[in-house]
Amino acid sequence: MYRLGHWGVSLLVFAPLGFALVRTGHPELAFVAGAVMCWLAMLPDYDMQIPGISHRGPTHTLLFAFLVGGVGGGSAFFVANNVGQPEATATTLGAFGFVVGTLTIVAHLLADALTPAGIRPLWPISSRKITLSLWTADNSIANYGLFAVGVFAVAATAYLSVAL
Repeated sequence: MYRLGHWGVSLLVFAPLGFALVRTGHPELAFVAGAVMCWLAMLPDYDMQIPGISHRGPTHTLLFAFLVGGVGGGSAFFVANNVGQPEATATTLGAFGFVVGTLTIVAHLLADALTPAGIRPLWPISSRKITLSLWTADNSIANYGLFAVGVFAVAATAYLSVAL
């Protein structure tokens, strides 16, 4: 998928998390999670700029998702711990960072699994390719459609989280 398609799937994956965060009294964390997920939505595709790494190779795996989650979780814990937050708060924010980082990459993988090129999410354990072959990555209708669905999902959950 292209950028709009990846943003759309990221927003779609984010919507339930954002709803839960707003409903539990953490709208600021919902904003941060949504912003981070859109900001890093294209992170796996930076593999195209690194010599020796194939596109849709190691950066398009669950292993990479957990690595990004680990960096996000570790960073959140480190920052919270060093600005005087209690250990429990720092741990909770670390877990939040892990979830957001991991979901960001999983959303990218889901979008790429819709294309014929697919992904190999279990590499290096398995090289089995997963694809739904619904449309090519450059399909404008699919990219705009996914973006529209993602925006609608976030708008609907924002409305519902306040209206309920």
